[in-house]
Amino acid sequence: MLEDHRTSLYPGCEQGHKKLDTTLEFLQWKAKNGVSDKAFGDLLKLFKNILPEGNKLPETTYEAKKTVCPLGLDVQKIHACPNDCILYRGEEYENLEACPICKALRYKIRRDDLGEVDGQPTNKRIPAKVIWYLAIIPRLRHLFRNKGNARMMRWRTEERQLDGMLRHPADGSQWRNINRTFGLSTDGMNPFGEMSSGHSTWSVTMCIYNLPPWLCMKRKYIIMPIIIQGPKQPGNDIDVYLRPLVKDLKLLWKKEGVLVWDEDKQEEFNLRALLFITINNWPALSNLSGQSNKGYKACIHYMDETESTYLKHCRKVVYMGHRRFLAANHPVWKKGKHSEHKPDHRTKPKHRSGKIVFAMVKDLKVVFGKGPGSQPIESENGHAVMWNKNSIYWELPYWEFLDVRHAIDVMHLTMNFYVNLLGFLGVYGKSKDILEARNDLKHTE
Repeated sequence: MLEDHRTSLYPGCEQGHKKLDTTLEFLQWKAKNGVSDKAFGDLLKLFKNILPEGNKLPETTYEAKKTVCPLGLDVQKIHACPNDCILYRGEEYENLEACPICKALRYKIRRDDLGEVDGQPTNKRIPAKVIWYLAIIPRLRHLFRNKGNARMMRWRTEERQLDGMLRHPADGSQWRNINRTFGLSTDGMNPFGEMSSGHSTWSVTMCIYNLPPWLCMKRKYIIMPIIIQGPKQPGNDIDVYLRPLVKDLKLLWKKEGVLVWDEDKQEEFNLRALLFITINNWPALSNLSGQSNKGYKACIHYMDETESTYLKHCRKVVYMGHRRFLAANHPVWKKGKHSEHKPDHRTKPKHRSGKIVFAMVKDLKVVFGKGPGSQPIESENGHAVMWNKNSIYWELPYWEFLDVRHAIDVMHLTMNFYVNLLGFLGVYGKSKDILEARNDLKHTE
């Protein structure tokens, strides 16, 4: 890498262009403008032919990416079972040709494949499914090698205003006295720009909460450690793909942490970090937490104390007993006409701490996957169970001590609020005041 940094782009280059700097500028241009690998490779060939003979410009996209790999910007391409059972990594699965759970083949079968000649495959084999993992530790190291970024990473301890106002997660009660915290989010997307769910590629993004609020959500500082190939979403099997990330998070929480150079202070220190919270829409929250958010026990906070009933005409489960959450002196408490003609003197259910929740799920055993060998948790009398799995996040030693582990993102929360508001106002085409709803209302009186 140092040699590429010192090597001139071509013999006698008077402008001082170096091989490494020029390659980085080309790759930044490619990413900024969304240029395909093929088009970028053709552009490199064109520039290489224009430049003087003996120039060091990479000729292909692969060579350009290989040049910057020593910077810690490399990507791990990990093969996966097409049924989301396992990742082909580690001593146990790395050399397997088929999934040990569902028996699905690791590689696609091609019609023009002639097999092997002298023990070597005649064609390059294409994996059935792939995930891309961008390790977070090298990216944190590079962040601290920039003097300005390293100074901003200490914003919460050196520049944050301590006036009792809530502007940043550091002002909340959950903040711990640690070095770095992450917020994690994941959701599906259609990479082909179509507004349909026919193809769902999932990405996992992380933001760094030690940065000030005007920077932590900037694209420059958002890390995307995992991309899961489609076309089908992983669903509850997303834990399989989170395994490499959780392994790095465990390493970042160890007492010795990770040795990092601080360019601003000109010193090395042990970096420690934790996953502060996950932020998702409502369906993805269930996939990450392992807790069912539909059916009779859908409340993620009060769980088995959720009060619900089934509307046979609308064919929906609705949730009752909301008077429990009002103030003790509220007049609605004494009015039985609001709920089954009976007064309700119950208090709101107690908040379940992380330790209590962990005790509920620690013995759950699930074999991930969508193939014949998977073993999901069975439903109870045809109804959704309260827990779908023991989430991989419980392997993090600090997860049970967090008060809030999962949150709903503002965009979907706002959208749901206004959809219900439009329905309440009776806007044409948005109202839910239909015959089935009237019949259900009649039977609940």
